[in-house]
Amino acid sequence: MSSALAVLSEEGQRMGSMTLMALSARLAAPRFDSAPATDPFKKVKGLIQKLIERLLQESKDEATKKGFCDTEMGKAEKERDFRWQDANDLSAELAGLEAKEDALVQEIKELTRDIKGETFALKETTKERKEEKEVNMETLAVAKDGLAAVNEAILILRTFYKQAAKASLLQASPVDEDTQGPGFSGNYKGAQGKSNAIFALLETIASDFDRTLRTTEESEHTAHREFTAFDQSAQSSIAAKTTKKELDTQDLKTTRTSIKTKTDDMQTAVDLLDKAFQELEELKPTCTDSGMSYSERVAKRKEEMKALEKALCILDEDKVEPECKR
Repeated sequence: MSSALAVLSEEGQRMGSMTLMALSARLAAPRFDSAPATDPFKKVKGLIQKLIERLLQESKDEATKKGFCDTEMGKAEKERDFRWQDANDLSAELAGLEAKEDALVQEIKELTRDIKGETFALKETTKERKEEKEVNMETLAVAKDGLAAVNEAILILRTFYKQAAKASLLQASPVDEDTQGPGFSGNYKGAQGKSNAIFALLETIASDFDRTLRTTEESEHTAHREFTAFDQSAQSSIAAKTTKKELDTQDLKTTRTSIKTKTDDMQTAVDLLDKAFQELEELKPTCTDSGMSYSERVAKRKEEMKALEKALCILDEDKVEPECKR
């Protein structure tokens, strides 16, 4: 019996097995020394056998537990990873939607400002163009009337001087020889000597009127063409920006709806992620190794059982135990 106890004690100390050392200490207690002489090792053998059976049951239970833990931990970790990825994806989508929302808000603000500015500019330009046209029309009317009046005056004066020149060729009247006459010698034929200067002045005035007409007509034509181009461009720009603003406004509404939906989805994903973490935490006390790994515990248990079988065989001198017949 002392040899068996020595084996248990030495092996227990070598592998740091509290199970073997405890059994060795228990078997070394005085009460086992007083066992009946007919079968002094029966009780000791029984204890060793029970311990072997307990270790076998523990091995079976731990294998079952490991299978359960491997399965449940695998499922929990997979669920955690899936929920984590889902939450990250939703977070990225939300960031993109929020950036889009900011961009749309800014663009709508700029479009509103541009539409207001261009509409005001078009209104003012249209007003100025109307006033300019009214001035040009008045200038043209005055110039036309002035040119017509000067041309008429030139025609009248040319006719007068032509008739006066003819009259100077006629002979003097006999009656005039006995009287003082009209107060001047010969027929009145106008200031023929100054007529060229008068016609030159009138023609200069007519030329000025004509130049005013041509310049004003050209200016009016250019102003009309430029205004028409500006009006078409402004109208097109305002219409395009108005349409873009309407589309952006609708897009912003849709984006905000998507943000709300994704935010709700994000909250659900976070809740599920928390649940997955909680499941892992609940499994840790049961399934997480503390001190030794599963393989290390299996190896140690095998060594303990080997030491117990060796001690049992020392006590089993007749080799009746199955473990001792090999």
